[in-house]
Amino acid sequence: MTDSSVTDSSVTDSSFSALSLSREMIANLESLGYKAMTPIQAESLPHILAGRDLLAQAKTGSGKTAAFGIGLLSRLNVTRFRVQTLVLCPTRELADQVGKELRRLARATHNVKILTLCGGMPFGPQIGSLEHGAHIVVGTPGRILEHIRKDRLLLDEVATLVLDEADRMLDMGFRDAIAEIAEKTPAKRQTLLFSATYPDGIQKISKDFQRNPIEVSVESHHDDGVIEQRFFLTSRDGRRDALVKLMRHYQPESTVVFCNTKVACEDVAERLRSEGFHAQALHGDLEQRDRDRVLAQFANRSSSILVATDVAARGLDIKELKAVINYEVTRDAEVHVHRIGRTGRAGSKGLALSLYTENEQYKLEDIEAYQRKPAEYGSLAHLKPKEIVMEPAMVTLIIDGGRKDKVRAGDILGALTGDAGIPGPQVGKIDLFDYCAYVAIDRTIANQAMKRLQSGKIKGRQFRVRKLS
Repeated sequence: MTDSSVTDSSVTDSSFSALSLSREMIANLESLGYKAMTPIQAESLPHILAGRDLLAQAKTGSGKTAAFGIGLLSRLNVTRFRVQTLVLCPTRELADQVGKELRRLARATHNVKILTLCGGMPFGPQIGSLEHGAHIVVGTPGRILEHIRKDRLLLDEVATLVLDEADRMLDMGFRDAIAEIAEKTPAKRQTLLFSATYPDGIQKISKDFQRNPIEVSVESHHDDGVIEQRFFLTSRDGRRDALVKLMRHYQPESTVVFCNTKVACEDVAERLRSEGFHAQALHGDLEQRDRDRVLAQFANRSSSILVATDVAARGLDIKELKAVINYEVTRDAEVHVHRIGRTGRAGSKGLALSLYTENEQYKLEDIEAYQRKPAEYGSLAHLKPKEIVMEPAMVTLIIDGGRKDKVRAGDILGALTGDAGIPGPQVGKIDLFDYCAYVAIDRTIANQAMKRLQSGKIKGRQFRVRKLS
């Protein structure tokens, strides 16, 4: 329960200026487009700034990263070049997102060093970065623990420990790793725990690692006017045909299809590809480079369908996701709400479609009870499929040169718009990795752009360039 002795002026005033933030931080927030606090920010930031422990229920996209980011940066002692904050995330993708957001928020604070440490990446560069020191470390429990055990990462001056998406870290078996990491930090630290759902293990982990935490829960139901939600009855054997029918009728530009197993992910993605859709599977068995490729293509609009399990999609934050389809309804109503909450963001309309069988009717009743409203049903027989499948608007080119080759996004953009003569608006998202880069190009000129890059140079060097299917 929230401690009534702690006043929270931000509940009535949602402007960041109502908080005790520096003028530089407020100016930076304005430049980043942060006009007013989201509910999770208004409820949690005063307590974070006051140094209290926090147990917060908030989903991806609620603004929770900025909530703890603003708080920990405001309490940072930049002159003390030691690790003062540790943020633990369940996946590399989420850790990368958190690291990028913290760097944006840290623009107002000079000389802040933020380091991201995740599995699936070479140890060498991470060791070198650690030797140079950092104020804030963001990473996955497994890799953080490896560095601790080899005495490369010291946490004896950590003032704030953040457990982001703690429920998924528990699902992925990180409970013991978190405990071992927490033991290496001071007992009198501030601990901020964020979780989308509240399974039994969350209360236990809070009791073990927190001191009298303030509990904050942001309403996780969705505005009916923003997300159109429909449930479609099908049979067990007819589920794949039903999914194809939904996709051919609605043809959303970007869709996440949720499956409950890795095997179903591969099976569904293969069926959709055979029907002419650009679909890719995302699950725990993928190699890290394949995960990077799949996520880059989906985020830059060169792949229109991502077929994923809940754990694999954790931390996925696509700003304009048109639709979510539940190929299989989840057993947990709270997870269902979390799934469909990925669409209908930033004021745009979203579509949430779910397939179910007669044997799964009880799951719908649980969802109805949790959402406190009756489910709305659609009929597969009334859908009018379109024969032509829409192609993604963009195509991804992969360049065999990245950060380690001193290549920057601006260098790639310059090579395309300068020497190659490609109009700037036809160049999409550029994703840089250590040894490669992905760049989205308007489909109508993708071949032209690829040929020009192959025959030209980026930053005075020639790199191999090819098109991803």
